[in-house]
Amino acid sequence: MRDHSRRSLTPLPDSKPPIIPLSTHCWHGPSWQQLLREAPLSLPELARRLKLDPAQLAGDATTARQFTLRVPAPYLARIEPGNPDDPLLRQVLPVAEELLARPGFTSDPLDEAHHSPLPGVLHKYRSRLLIVTTGACAVHCRYCFRRHFPYQAHQQGRAGQQAVLEYLAHHPEISEVILSGGDPLSLSDTVLERWIEQLARLPQLLRLRLHSRLPVVIPQRITAELLDILTGSRLTTVMVLHSNHPNEIDGDVVSAAQRMRAAGITLLNQSVLLRGVNDDAGTLAELSEKLFVAGILPYYLHLLDPVAGAAHFAVPEPEARQIHQSLLARVSGYLAPRLVVEVPGERSKRPLGS
Repeated sequence: MRDHSRRSLTPLPDSKPPIIPLSTHCWHGPSWQQLLREAPLSLPELARRLKLDPAQLAGDATTARQFTLRVPAPYLARIEPGNPDDPLLRQVLPVAEELLARPGFTSDPLDEAHHSPLPGVLHKYRSRLLIVTTGACAVHCRYCFRRHFPYQAHQQGRAGQQAVLEYLAHHPEISEVILSGGDPLSLSDTVLERWIEQLARLPQLLRLRLHSRLPVVIPQRITAELLDILTGSRLTTVMVLHSNHPNEIDGDVVSAAQRMRAAGITLLNQSVLLRGVNDDAGTLAELSEKLFVAGILPYYLHLLDPVAGAAHFAVPEPEARQIHQSLLARVSGYLAPRLVVEVPGERSKRPLGS
């Protein structure tokens, strides 16, 4: 039996770590499954819970119907009541600007349709293969680059999973598989365990990577049972989390992250540079410090992928470079995520830092 006890915090060198109240990892209250089911909200319900006049909210019902409003309760609890400009609220609030057509902003900004040899499979880079395991997410981020992805056409089932395994067997150059979505941690433990057991039988694979926002928005998902599944194979497990703002990191998130690290999972974080959310070096520096205290290494800071409906979040590249330079002057090098942009057709992400 693995020891899933919480690790003690280690202070950052030459600095006072951010004070983050830790909560017990024995969750009380609703299960993660119930929190996931209850995530869809109406705009009036969102306004009521945040103690906002609906007129203050600036939400848009049309965009909420096109791309539904989903905010799980643990994430909602971190949004400041009465503040219509809260940076966490801005990430999830449907607004009328999403309906405006902008040049260069498309439904498939990364040209993923041309890199899908099988339903649910994306093979853009030589040694890595990404599996779109589900279209379900715990939270609907308004800037999501897959908000228009045709998930229905990429459903797999048992036959589809077998086709993926056969494809991998015919591509021995692939050494790392990425479980993505949607969010792979929205899958049941049973489905996840089946995927991992099947992948671990392929001798060429070395690593299993999961891209997930669930440990941030519903940290209750990180159960002892899940940790056993994620670390129970011969594959090295890497969890790439997605947090954009320091207010997303509370005691429950820290506890979940520390439990993953104690189980032997490598934790990385990727952020998206978003107008009105984290487009200043001070906010990004605070995020990096909080992530590091939780045992998560800041990894990527992405320029916004130009997806239709998200242009109002865009930060121009010259400004992004300036923000990143200012961040480098504020934090140690290992706390500064790499500034990157993903360009369709290129063999890897393009670094933008100096």
